[in-house]
Amino acid sequence: MTEDWQKLSPEKAAKILIEVNPHLAPVSFDIDTTTVRTQKLSFYKDYILLELTDLSTVPGARKYAIYKPGDVNVITWTNQVIYETNEKAPIQLNEDTVVSYVKFFFSYVRGRHGRFLIIETIDDVRWQIEPPAQGRKVMQEMLSPVEIEEQLADDTFNLNAFMVFKDSLFKTKIHVKPDGLVSMSEEDLKIEGMPVLQDTAA
Repeated sequence: MTEDWQKLSPEKAAKILIEVNPHLAPVSFDIDTTTVRTQKLSFYKDYILLELTDLSTVPGARKYAIYKPGDVNVITWTNQVIYETNEKAPIQLNEDTVVSYVKFFFSYVRGRHGRFLIIETIDDVRWQIEPPAQGRKVMQEMLSPVEIEEQLADDTFNLNAFMVFKDSLFKTKIHVKPDGLVSMSEEDLKIEGMPVLQDTAA
């Protein structure tokens, strides 16, 4: 995933909200106060990611959806929505798209106990208390970007990544099937008790 969001004009945003709002019942977004941003998803040919934000309310409201005209898939922080879209789209995974898909998956899926957050640099960590300079240096030298280790004969991709779950950093293998099914193995705990902000999904 990137942070390459594109803000839509009020006219285009209004058209999308008319289509999306029925899927958000009973809470809908006001056309006059909602900002709509979009982001391309390289692993889907026809779908984009929508971000709807209305800061006129207290607390502010924000929702995400995987969208193409005529098909709205509201992010519910479960893997079900993503897997269903993978089947419909269908998902297109290769060496150029699988890393983006993995980052997208873990950004928008939340388990019962929280999200597994991919960490590529120390700046990806949401610190509650900043670590001392030496601690930052040691951790940064340990971290590395998500990388593809291999593609198996059945087109499953095996990747290596560092992740934070609750207050712990670990290294793990991520397995991605051709249909987008994601699993993890070989979790190797690196640091625990980190002073990080607890993740909350909106």
